[in-house]
Amino acid sequence: MRRRIEKYRRVEPGSASEYNVGCILLQSPFFFSREEWILVSDWPPQVVQGKGYSTDDEAGRRIWAEVGYRLQTRSMNVAEPGLAASGSRFGQPQTVLPRLGQGAFRVIVTDVYRRQCALTNSHVLHVLDAAHIRPYAEGGSHVPSNGLLLRQDLHTLFDRGYLTVSPDYRVEVSRRLKDEFDNGKEYYALAGKSILLPENPLFRPSSEQLAWHNESIYRP
Repeated sequence: MRRRIEKYRRVEPGSASEYNVGCILLQSPFFFSREEWILVSDWPPQVVQGKGYSTDDEAGRRIWAEVGYRLQTRSMNVAEPGLAASGSRFGQPQTVLPRLGQGAFRVIVTDVYRRQCALTNSHVLHVLDAAHIRPYAEGGSHVPSNGLLLRQDLHTLFDRGYLTVSPDYRVEVSRRLKDEFDNGKEYYALAGKSILLPENPLFRPSSEQLAWHNESIYRP
């Protein structure tokens, strides 16, 4: 995955001119064989840098979908060899990101939630965390469907079971917050609200993982 992560403003000594210095991060890169290459018709062969695609555009969305399909196919072949011989047992395709690490998990979850807290729509990136619905230590994976972008205080309450998100994507807040701490008014105001969802359905929180959190972590 290639991502421009930050810009710095710099002033040239003795000059009033300013310019931006960019930084590109390569996180968990992967490579396709020649047979898996994705053909694009509008990429001039002489271009070696400076051109890219965004999922805001149709071409970018198509390429991203093709990448997801290839990763999913690769994951199926590795995880369940010989499956085709026993007949198809899969439902709708899902994007699978193999060997995704914690750093890449944060980058991707931050992107799919458009840098907004899923519960409050806060844009203050410095206080937003990529939270696991099912913790990694409990068998959860570093995949977007097991993640929520949450403000840090909400992340803490979520991990400790004082709030959760139902499988139909509504916020639930435990009565224990008031019983144990005699506060929480601002959090109870969130109860019943629908959360912000990623635009791509493949990246939305897994209903199965949300149900697990409701049953195993949430303290009603």
